Amino acid sequence: MTEPLRLGIAGLGTVGAGVVKIVRQKAELLEARCGRPITISAVCARNRVKDRGVALDSYDWEDDPVALAKRDDVDVFVELVGGSDGPAKAATEAALRAGKDVVTANKALLAHHGQDLAEAAEKSGAVLRFEAAVAGGIPVVKALTEGLAGNEITRVMGVMNGTCNYILTRMESAGLTYEQAFAEADGLGYLEADPNLDVGGIDAGHKLSLLAAIAFGTQVAFDAVELEGIGRVSIEDIRQAADMGYKVKLLGVCQMTGRGLEQRMSPCLVPATSPLGQLDGGTNMVVIEGDQVGQIVLRGAGAGEGPTASAVLGDVIDIARGTRLSTFGQPSTTLTKAKPAQTSTPAPYYLRLVLLDKPGALAKVAAVLGEAGVSINRMRQRSHDQDTAPVLIVTHKTTRAALDNALTAMVGTQVVEGEPVALRIEQV
Repeated sequence: MTEPLRLGIAGLGTVGAGVVKIVRQKAELLEARCGRPITISAVCARNRVKDRGVALDSYDWEDDPVALAKRDDVDVFVELVGGSDGPAKAATEAALRAGKDVVTANKALLAHHGQDLAEAAEKSGAVLRFEAAVAGGIPVVKALTEGLAGNEITRVMGVMNGTCNYILTRMESAGLTYEQAFAEADGLGYLEADPNLDVGGIDAGHKLSLLAAIAFGTQVAFDAVELEGIGRVSIEDIRQAADMGYKVKLLGVCQMTGRGLEQRMSPCLVPATSPLGQLDGGTNMVVIEGDQVGQIVLRGAGAGEGPTASAVLGDVIDIARGTRLSTFGQPSTTLTKAKPAQTSTPAPYYLRLVLLDKPGALAKVAAVLGEAGVSINRMRQRSHDQDTAPVLIVTHKTTRAALDNALTAMVGTQVVEGEPVALRIEQV
């Protein structure tokens, strides 16, 4: 009989419990597909007595994930603890030093330490896989590292945080303010313990940086991702976008340009009829563009017990079958340090600003835009509200640098109240 592949699972939250359930309930199916059994030797969690909806009494327990990672009866260390440092990092490093393969769902760990961990894996002859860290059940890592490996990737973009997509969708469908939709998402348990990881774009930015590394053969550079969350998107922006045939999405985009690697995660307007524009609720979507295949669209559940546990098992099954891949699709020593570049690709922008009710206010704003080389496509002034009036502007294609110069100069006009909202209009 072929020897089983023995797992040590650290972290028994929603995903960890889901992995245990699949291993127990689908044992015959997994063995048939792998050619060998997949078993669990030991688990690790902070609370031994918590009811997780699955029997755990047949497994050894470890209080320390590092101890679990070092066990002789563990072939694959499954890290589902979370966090960019602390126990997750220490245990992953211990497993790799011991020559054990690692499967993780921890996007923060890899976004901050991916290069070092990839090098450690290769040094010890181990495999480090992370399908579950990006877009939940969508096999986007596998698509990039395997199915599309014969392509030069030109652009990767997508909606990679289901919580933000849920909030923006509810604002549109139910006419909720951002604050109301945020509270609803929080009540449903969709938000992280630190909500800014979701609505600030950080969680999605982690994922984007990992996809960029695979797509362009570069070292992970999360610090170079331009991040902007959805907190300043108003119901007025949602309605105006709809009037123009667009929807607002927290969109991640990465592409290699002559200036360097662009990585941005920010709210954008996308055509309502596009695949991204039709994406509702907590679903994720990743769009990959390659020189041979054109555009590939991957859509599915971006989080949750079943989808994420499915992604974890996908990596485990590859290891059981003997598939050995470099962490980011090529040897870590060949990954280059990309020059970070601010988004330079021209695009039209949607602007919302509040003007003080002063003579010539609108003319001053138009002059500032013109001096920065930003051309106005259309403009609409809404009804006055006491001493102010909101103004909506759609520009012709321009660079973000030119637009930022104009927005900075607007402060000096003394006719603009607060900070204008600027949303890129992305053609997808």
